[in-house]
Amino acid sequence: MLKALHPLAKLGVCAAWIAASLSLMNLEFQLVALGIATVLLRADARIPLRRLVLIAVPLALFGMGFLITSLLFDREAGYAVQMAGEQVSGRAVDSPGLVLFVRVLACGMISGVFVLTTDPGVFIRSLMHAFRLPPGAAFALLHAMHLVPDLGRAFVTLRMARAIRTGRAMQRLPGPAELAGLVVPLLAFAIRRAGRAAVAMETRGLAPGLRRNSLHPAPGFGKGDALFVLAALGVLGGVLGAVPS
Repeated sequence: MLKALHPLAKLGVCAAWIAASLSLMNLEFQLVALGIATVLLRADARIPLRRLVLIAVPLALFGMGFLITSLLFDREAGYAVQMAGEQVSGRAVDSPGLVLFVRVLACGMISGVFVLTTDPGVFIRSLMHAFRLPPGAAFALLHAMHLVPDLGRAFVTLRMARAIRTGRAMQRLPGPAELAGLVVPLLAFAIRRAGRAAVAMETRGLAPGLRRNSLHPAPGFGKGDALFVLAALGVLGGVLGAVPS
């Protein structure tokens, strides 16, 4: 269902949930938001559990400092205390570090609901149709969205080539020396891709002010999109009303 929805409808709903998560210093709300996003990714988008864990690991590492300081050392980081003081809710927060840790996971998974269920091409065409995004800017944005996963694949390929050349087994995690040796090849790969993108923009005639036709029209809003937005915002309002304030 999520993959068939309009990209801007999903973007608006995810932005509303993330805004609510960032404005509330409430552990119950963060857990509910994290649970709903995870269930949607597993049950509707059919994202494998292993992939969700891989997505959650860097998010958990980002907020691990707050969690360790709060639970192991029974102290709160200054940033966590400041965030707790600026919360919308007037209720005292027992463990700001724990709330921030879960908030990072919740916001990351909510973002994953949009990213993992949205086709980049359809999203770009929706922006062009709804906000009159210029074709040149749309092509550059689409190319940047594809460049990030391509860099990851190039990184793995370079590691494998280096392991074959040196005759050493490739380690699961690259060391500092290996990372330093891959910076220049990855930079060259990115520059080469940028040059090809510039040539492609020239050959496609992506100049401002030209009248253009579209082979694949942008999707329009339907009843399913409206029902999804109303249901998602209704659930958000219900959760906000149910959590203690």
